[in-house]
Amino acid sequence: MSIWINNKLPELLCPAGDIVRLKAAVDFGADAVYLAGEEFGMRTAATNFGEDDLKKGIEYAHSRGVKVHVACNTLPHNEEIPRLPAFLELVNDLGADAVIAADIGTMGLVKKYAPRCELHASVQSGIVNYVTANAFYDMGAKRVVLARELSLKEIAEIREKTPKDLEIEAFAHGAMCVSFSARCLLSSYMTGRDANRGDCAQPCRWSYSLMEEKRPGQYFDITETDKGTYILNANDLCMAEHLKEMRDVGIDSIKIEGRAKSHYYVAVVTNAYRGALDSLKENPDNWTLPNWVTEELNKVSHRVYSTGFYFGKPENSQTYENAGYVRDYSVGAVVEDYVDGKVIATVKNKFFKGQVFDCLEAGSTPFIVNADKLFDESGTPIIVAPHPMMTVQIPFDREIKKGSLLRIKEI
Repeated sequence: MSIWINNKLPELLCPAGDIVRLKAAVDFGADAVYLAGEEFGMRTAATNFGEDDLKKGIEYAHSRGVKVHVACNTLPHNEEIPRLPAFLELVNDLGADAVIAADIGTMGLVKKYAPRCELHASVQSGIVNYVTANAFYDMGAKRVVLARELSLKEIAEIREKTPKDLEIEAFAHGAMCVSFSARCLLSSYMTGRDANRGDCAQPCRWSYSLMEEKRPGQYFDITETDKGTYILNANDLCMAEHLKEMRDVGIDSIKIEGRAKSHYYVAVVTNAYRGALDSLKENPDNWTLPNWVTEELNKVSHRVYSTGFYFGKPENSQTYENAGYVRDYSVGAVVEDYVDGKVIATVKNKFFKGQVFDCLEAGSTPFIVNADKLFDESGTPIIVAPHPMMTVQIPFDREIKKGSLLRIKEI
């Protein structure tokens, strides 16, 4: 494998499905976030950003030195086109750093109506070779988001044979689409929800059995289980242990998938990859992933992890038994303040006095908080915090930052 000589630490690019998740990504260490407006983005399941939240989100990110990339990466139909210029002008005027587009016509409109923004060619563009990457560069793209189906060896060759000022972005973590570069018609065909316009119903996660045409109602197992099989169920991507290899082949930005994921997911995964990258910066040549990072990535809902196509044909690409997530932790409370030796927190899930929390704090490795004493908002001792959104006080020997998460391990 050819190695790109630039050992610059890659940018950490994280998802923001709404302004709450944007703040989580920013606070927990993202260098940049990507989001979408109420139209033209590939994740309609996310809340996304209206004009007011888009303005607030960009201001919040920029005030903390974090860039904002706006996804405009659907394949718009004729009736949508008249609304696109005004949206691009808004993104441009609000100061977004980049627009992510997949459609060639949309790219032309980005150059015309959002000239202050960088143009990034989306993963939906299906970029798997240096000729295509160069073609998008000639069209004005500052960055290409490479297809998920590429190996590190192929990425190294793309880096060698493209202009050095063309940035390369690649996914490092999150859900994998069973279809090539997310260009899927299955959802549209089976449910009427168009994946290429951000409305995927994820039928690839459903259970299937085989039925022969002349024997209706008689089902045959595709595998040996009695529950059918999840023949299209791709495992999740996790390249945390291989960030050095991603850096070495010249990837400028590592991307975390998940604009439809929760605030908790965004906080945990952002914090973990921030810690991993900072560790890589400190040990650029002889680096191994800190154990706590691996532990953190197992504390969010996820499917079985794999390394995707980065090392050639995937050997652990699918789970056939079920489509379920691994879920081991929940959020008990969110820290709001620290006053007179007590953590002030808002309850999210019921817990009792004596609860042992695993605390996630931005910029820190996780640590334990024991609720050996528990008080309500007025300072009255209580034995249980039963109601979401109630305020509690927990004595602790040091300040914990606002926004930190007090987590409960599921039994």
